[in-house]
Amino acid sequence: MGNLLYVIAVILIIIWALGFFAYNVGSVIHILLVIAIVAILLRVIRGGSAV
Repeated sequence: MGNLLYVIAVILIIIWALGFFAYNVGSVIHILLVIAIVAILLRVIRGGSAV
């Protein structure tokens, strides 16, 4: 489950970067970024194993 959160966070960050630099979608892109950061922080706080 931890790896899945990490993968989702990375995907959301990539989508945010693409949307931020390529399109002007509005606040949806920033919401994706916040979700990705929260997922990464949860992984760090829970002490996820380094793979």
